[in-house]
Amino acid sequence: MASEQPYRADPAILSLGEDFYDAVDPANYPKTIERFFNHRHAAKVGLGKLDETEREQHFGRFEPLPGNLEKPLALRYHGHQFRHYNPELGDGRGFLFGQLRDDKDRLLDLGTKGSGQTPWSRRGDGRLTLKGGVREILATEMLEALGVNTSKTFALYETGEQLWRGDEPSPTRSSVMTRLSHGHIRIGSFQRLAFYQDRDNLSRLVDYCLDQLYGETLEGDTQARALRLFDLVASTTAELAASYMVAGFVHGVLNSDNIAITGESFDYGPWRFTPKWEEGFTAAYFDEMGLYSFGRQPEAIHWDLVQLGSSLTLIGEIEDLQPIANRWTDRFDAALIEKLLQRLGVAPGEDDRELAQSIVTALGTNDVLIDRFFFDWRGGIDPGGDIYAGEDFRKLATLLEGRANKDARSHPYWSDTAPCSMHIEEVESIWDAIAENDDWQPLYDKIDAIRRMGEAMGA
Repeated sequence: MASEQPYRADPAILSLGEDFYDAVDPANYPKTIERFFNHRHAAKVGLGKLDETEREQHFGRFEPLPGNLEKPLALRYHGHQFRHYNPELGDGRGFLFGQLRDDKDRLLDLGTKGSGQTPWSRRGDGRLTLKGGVREILATEMLEALGVNTSKTFALYETGEQLWRGDEPSPTRSSVMTRLSHGHIRIGSFQRLAFYQDRDNLSRLVDYCLDQLYGETLEGDTQARALRLFDLVASTTAELAASYMVAGFVHGVLNSDNIAITGESFDYGPWRFTPKWEEGFTAAYFDEMGLYSFGRQPEAIHWDLVQLGSSLTLIGEIEDLQPIANRWTDRFDAALIEKLLQRLGVAPGEDDRELAQSIVTALGTNDVLIDRFFFDWRGGIDPGGDIYAGEDFRKLATLLEGRANKDARSHPYWSDTAPCSMHIEEVESIWDAIAENDDWQPLYDKIDAIRRMGEAMGA
């Protein structure tokens, strides 16, 4: 584990002013039972030495951290939900609890899920099911291990309430979760200001994101800074979309309020990993048209980026913003090639585009599992066998000749009989052990296995 970094509070969000948030009170829970604490990332933000009582005070009861926000803040935003604009959004069951600097001097947010009602709850109870919290742990751990830029589940407490939900057996157990994110600002934050034609605050938010989240010196006029931010977000969201595809991950709800301005993935509800490269695979039962299916995720994220560009036309020229949006697909293609090679464990070469296309073609036309393929072919070494005897895999083997990287298989993980995966059956099995026997060991064992895989991949 990395050495403990100093705790450095930095509630920079207050510089934006009260037009951006509402001060709220956390819910008062019957119980606060610690079920998960991310010691690995706590050490990176100076909170790794908190004892059990201190952790409960801050992440179960939300007593303020030293020198940080005096009260939690529910952030205001709008967004498109399944392409329909909704001006009644905002943090409805979460809030920003604190901000602090990590070991790389990045400004990080401690935000919550299930922490109670806010002015934006829209008749919701502001709570989180325990199953929802467990699923978020599994999603963030797996994505981090696979090299996806994701928020981190920081803490999970069971809260002793019984919740009723229409889409799962009820009553069900309750929880409150804290996540560590690189910023809480989302595309919907900009949409809200554009909706109200609030040029001053839109410019202020652009400056905040450039300065606090991207670490860029503020240069040029308002229009130039808006253009620079849009270009940065175009780059990070293209990488995000490519990461999802290479991981075989389906977020499920890629609404514009779920796309962070840093391109960091967050907020995991109906997520799934698709076992095979099936472009029509969906995660959410309510996504009846497959808008956010596996293969349409790049399209969805690009569409959301265009909404950001539309919002920025309030302070920038569309003639300057449009070319950036148009180049997004080229950036996605380049990121997809890079990340396919990274997961395969081979260095860049001259025929990378053809190699990447060969990988996608082979995955898309055969019955091999995504995790199994990358496990077997790690280091660009042809594993042989009947499952890989088809024409598509033989072409791939030819393209990989001379590019083998044995060092990519040096970790003992690559000698296991099977890869670490996260398909829905295993997720349900882990939850069943908790729901039926209050047995948390399968969850903790899975976290250990995922982190071991992450070490093996160098993630």
